[in-house]
Amino acid sequence: MTKRGMLVSFEGGEGGGKTVQTKLLSDRLLKELKRDSIALREPGGTAISEQIREIVLTPHNVDMAYTAEVLLFQAARAQIYQEVVIPSLAAGKIVLMDRSRDSSVVYQGMVRGLGIETIERFNDFSTKETKPDITFLLDVPAEIGLKRRLDSGKIDRLDMEDITFHEKVRQSYLTLAHGDVSGRWQLIDANRDISLIAEDIWQMLMTKLNQ
Repeated sequence: MTKRGMLVSFEGGEGGGKTVQTKLLSDRLLKELKRDSIALREPGGTAISEQIREIVLTPHNVDMAYTAEVLLFQAARAQIYQEVVIPSLAAGKIVLMDRSRDSSVVYQGMVRGLGIETIERFNDFSTKETKPDITFLLDVPAEIGLKRRLDSGKIDRLDMEDITFHEKVRQSYLTLAHGDVSGRWQLIDANRDISLIAEDIWQMLMTKLNQ
């Protein structure tokens, strides 16, 4: 562990189990390592960011411009990093994030076509150039992930996009993971039992912590 703490992000398309795995990992860190961690979601995680989440993800705002979408996500990100993430890392905590900057790279930069470099400049500004130490990509076929979302009854504006959009999201994430040379990205088959996924995540994180 570095003095700064550790930033762990969970990424992937809809229905990959990011929220569940974030919670399971947080619980296990406390139980087995007695490590103080904080679990957050993007967009959200603070009073202001949750208000922005409601605007950007409500199904009622179907006519939202892509540029507005980008700026709203970045505004929520700037708030949570300023208010919670950066101070928590400085205090030596493990910060677990259900989505972060890579979601914007994929959804707005690659799939919406606004450009990776443009989004990364926004990301650096919003996060004060903070990047995850390790990123778990929970990969699941788009049709399976969408079915999980539909079955849960929790549908947001992005869930309402067609299957082509969601397949592009999946392939864009895989492109990022396969192109990674830093070792940050860890590809997880999320089309399995929750406990098996959680164990893979735990072992990979332990390897990172012990480096």
